[in-house]
Amino acid sequence: MFEIALLGTGTMGTAIGRRLLATGHRLTVWNRTSARTAPLVDAGARAAGSPAEAVRDADVVITMLTDAVAVRHTLVDTGAALALRPGTPVIEMSTIGPRAVAELATLLPAGVPLVDAPVAGSAGAAETGQLVVLVGGEEGVVERIAPLLGTLGTVRRCGGSGRGAALKLVLNTALITAVTAVADALAVADAVGVDRRTAIDALGTGPLGGAVARATATDAAFAAALAAKDARLALDVLGDAPAPLLRAAASALAAARHPEGDIARLTDTAASEEKQ
Repeated sequence: MFEIALLGTGTMGTAIGRRLLATGHRLTVWNRTSARTAPLVDAGARAAGSPAEAVRDADVVITMLTDAVAVRHTLVDTGAALALRPGTPVIEMSTIGPRAVAELATLLPAGVPLVDAPVAGSAGAAETGQLVVLVGGEEGVVERIAPLLGTLGTVRRCGGSGRGAALKLVLNTALITAVTAVADALAVADAVGVDRRTAIDALGTGPLGGAVARATATDAAFAAALAAKDARLALDVLGDAPAPLLRAAASALAAARHPEGDIARLTDTAASEEKQ
């Protein structure tokens, strides 16, 4: 079993922490808002007062934070990276994109390997070990931590450093644009007087079937604000390349009425909300 430091105990971080504890690992947790570590402490984790304290005795460090700025601040600006023992792998599970992964790798001390391992799946999937973990990094390091990552779900090895982060952008682009397409289709349904249940049933049998299932999910927690951040990451990579669907989806997410709500709330049209 590993001695793990988990930096970031938001929705996904907490779910991952629960799974790690359930599979027998020892866990030290830190979060900027310390009260958010309470559920994991109650489950058996130890709370640290700072990132440096959390990582000092760790065999492995996991970061699950909002964005690249938060990751850099937590690991580098606080001095936590300097408290790492040589050879301690840092597993970066946040969605920050391949460019940020490459930059972070240059900021860690020599001898501290970085593995990017963002995940596909919900908090519920994390707690039951059913995530898909998209792993990029040096083969020997990945091999060493593969049993740990395997407790979280299916490990997909994507190649060298940054390749897991790159594939996560691809998957999130598909997810974001598909759910936005369902939202548009339902807006048309409202406009022409088609019952939403009828529209959802019909859409579910067509090419958007998977997207319909996600757009109507009630047990997922991918906040529109975070999805908007991920859309911006993808657009930054694209530069001036045409990507009309992604650009439209990014605008819709930026204007979402419920930025902290799951992206399924994009299907709440003005017409449907007025009827409630």
